[in-house]
Amino acid sequence: MKKLFTSESVTEGHPDKLCDYISDSVLDSYIAQDKNARVACETVAGKDQIFITGEISSTANVDIEKVAREAIKDIGYFGKGIDIDYNTCKITVNVSKQSPDIAQGVDKSLEDKKGENVGSEGAGDQGIMFGFACDETEELMPLPIALAHKLSKRLTDVRKNKEIDYLGPDGKVQVTVEYEGNEPVRVDTLVVSTQHKDGIELDDLKKDIKEKVIKAIVPSEFLDENTKYFINPTGRFVIGGPFGDSGLTGRKIIVDTYGGYSRHGGGAFSGKDPTKVDRSASYMARHIAKNIVSNKLAKRCEIQLAYSIGVAKPVAVYIDTFGTNTIPEEEIVKLITNKFDLSPRGIINYLDLQKPIYRKTTNYGHFGKENLPWEKFVKLN
Repeated sequence: MKKLFTSESVTEGHPDKLCDYISDSVLDSYIAQDKNARVACETVAGKDQIFITGEISSTANVDIEKVAREAIKDIGYFGKGIDIDYNTCKITVNVSKQSPDIAQGVDKSLEDKKGENVGSEGAGDQGIMFGFACDETEELMPLPIALAHKLSKRLTDVRKNKEIDYLGPDGKVQVTVEYEGNEPVRVDTLVVSTQHKDGIELDDLKKDIKEKVIKAIVPSEFLDENTKYFINPTGRFVIGGPFGDSGLTGRKIIVDTYGGYSRHGGGAFSGKDPTKVDRSASYMARHIAKNIVSNKLAKRCEIQLAYSIGVAKPVAVYIDTFGTNTIPEEEIVKLITNKFDLSPRGIINYLDLQKPIYRKTTNYGHFGKENLPWEKFVKLN
């Protein structure tokens, strides 16, 4: 049976991703000085203003405004009257310390309070987290989101290296893949919307995007005479970033994970230190799912972890291999729970998460990238 599935990605200049990048830049700045920093940083962007709020408890001394300006500059918003200007935009910082009601559950788990001596902090919140992997691509990610991320990153690369020197930082990509059963066979539709300088001819932009972005990324065997291309379909995209739309940390959670191909628990990642299981347990779930597939225990795997605030151990571990498992799923669950410490402290230590690594996770997906600890291969049996 043929079916179509679509995923999207956005560039680092998208207003929501600008906010994610600022929040993760603040997080990295704190962790670089204080590995035990508790950070939950939220950013809002609109027009020429940035508002940074949240709860931060740390011994570090960080100039949050300076960090934010550097982050905006990194992305390429220098300001030309139609974009936010990193140097002159208004930045408001309104940050408080972590609530003591939360801290008392995180600092010492319920198990330790009961004398069970698990030696771990409790989870920073209740929540459900999903991890996923499949054998559709080399990075064990679904093909639609893998292609969407590579295309959106390519938009940024050709802008920054001036291969297409008239592009702006803001942009979006959407990829529709045709499947036969569970196998991807072709790309049905490609949508690319990219910010550009005023006065650029649409035909020139379409040609450049098709030749220098799409054909550079999408394997030719997935493109055919019936593939549909929609490149800047509105005809004009000059005003971008927060001037075109407001931005908010944590609003691109499906872009951040699996493009809708697998479920998402609901919690966002950016701006959160690893005691927040929204982030760390999602990374661990991806690590486990990826290694179940790479160890040939299944061709597709989805894992759910569920936590209670203040409790170290997950309240539930669920796995679905969609009938592709090579050993019983019960054995896979037993293997996971025996091999991995799924408490917040266990995850932090195993993945070495108390380092300033989070800015490089912000854009083009948190999964499927090389050189991230949760993407490493381990033998499971």
